Amino acid sequence: MTQPASAKTPSNGQIFQIAWPLAMRAVITFSAILIDLYFVSALGEEAVAAIGLSGAIAGLLLGVVFAFSNAAQVKMAQAVGSEDPVAIKTALVNSFIINTTLVASGILLLLIIGPPLVDWLAHSPQVADMAITYMRIFFVMIAAECVGQVIGSYFNGNGQTKIPFYSFLIAFPLNIFATYALVFGEFGFPEMGIAGAAWATAFASIVRLFILAAVFWHRDRGVLAVQGWLDDDRWKSLREQISFAWPIAATFISMNFANNVCTLIYANMNIHQFAAMTLIMPWVRVAGLLAYSWAQASGILVAQMLGKAHEPAALNDFLARARRGIVSISVVVSIIYIGIIFATQMIYVDLSDETRAALFSFWPVLLVVAFPRGLNSMCGNVLRAAGDTHYSMRIHVAVQWFVLVPVTALFVLVLGLPAVWVFGVHLLDEMAKFIPFHRRVATGKWHRMQK
Repeated sequence: MTQPASAKTPSNGQIFQIAWPLAMRAVITFSAILIDLYFVSALGEEAVAAIGLSGAIAGLLLGVVFAFSNAAQVKMAQAVGSEDPVAIKTALVNSFIINTTLVASGILLLLIIGPPLVDWLAHSPQVADMAITYMRIFFVMIAAECVGQVIGSYFNGNGQTKIPFYSFLIAFPLNIFATYALVFGEFGFPEMGIAGAAWATAFASIVRLFILAAVFWHRDRGVLAVQGWLDDDRWKSLREQISFAWPIAATFISMNFANNVCTLIYANMNIHQFAAMTLIMPWVRVAGLLAYSWAQASGILVAQMLGKAHEPAALNDFLARARRGIVSISVVVSIIYIGIIFATQMIYVDLSDETRAALFSFWPVLLVVAFPRGLNSMCGNVLRAAGDTHYSMRIHVAVQWFVLVPVTALFVLVLGLPAVWVFGVHLLDEMAKFIPFHRRVATGKWHRMQK
């Protein structure tokens, strides 16, 4: 039944309630990676290189799981909005089938091609041995995340983002403790070195899975007992969910690959400019999570509203308020970016004057980039919420490979421009997506769910 245009739409306060756990969860995940690297760095450069190498290979499979789980989150939100128990069960079970199939196939493939690939890429046999050991244990974490992400997507799609966040919050200190104990052999634990870091990460993922599974079983296990499948056809519904999900996964895979290619290109800059790019990028990504989480939360609520069949006027009203919210957040992000520029002068006290100057030169880009990036994120999440995943994928992939990567290569490899120009390509990337995204949203196609 269609909701009238006057139907109550979610407030910005409701967006915030969904967004802040998403943002904090992402920050915790990023912090856990930095802490693991901090402990492992005490083992020497070869151990760090081994983690970087194995993480780059096995992390691609984990990224695919996260991408498909993001799609599952949208499907779950649509089903929750429709208040159809069959649709909710179908989305949940299909997500489990997709994730487990991907992970089983991916692990089998990496067990076959992983060792020779590591041997080829590693700087030395010792690095290769450590990387293979780490990667094999890392598979345990991926298997746990395979199921944990499905349950987390279920709760996120329901708007209950605090539950996955709390699971991260509990597992985070356990991960730190286990990493320290197993890497260095403290508190009576065996000294395992890099393997200890991998087992600690796997342990934290298993703890998170146990928490999410226990909460789901206690609160919502009745979902699994619902009879029937969407469209009365289990396999048709699975094919439709795969068709919906794969463009989202392709978008994230392409983005990660393009960013890695750009990093390789940055390595051709002089040492001071490359160091400045390397230092600023993690900070930029962390601060940018504030706006992205708001956009993701807005997408969840749009999917629920579409499931309830709200009128276009109500949807437009909600989107207008959500956009005003993300513009306000972008102001905060820009201020944080400028603060980061000045803070790096104090955090990295041993930097050369040339590197400091390169870092400081980024401020004009950082002052502006948050606004188109935040609004583009809003458009992308709205389109995905409506099922318009193929269009969103085409825009992202086209801009990444026809603007971001080639212009970066031109500026670095051909023209040899200063770091600020190279960093400014990220602003160009967002501006290239701006008109296509906003034009698509303006057509109103997102007012109705698409299969």
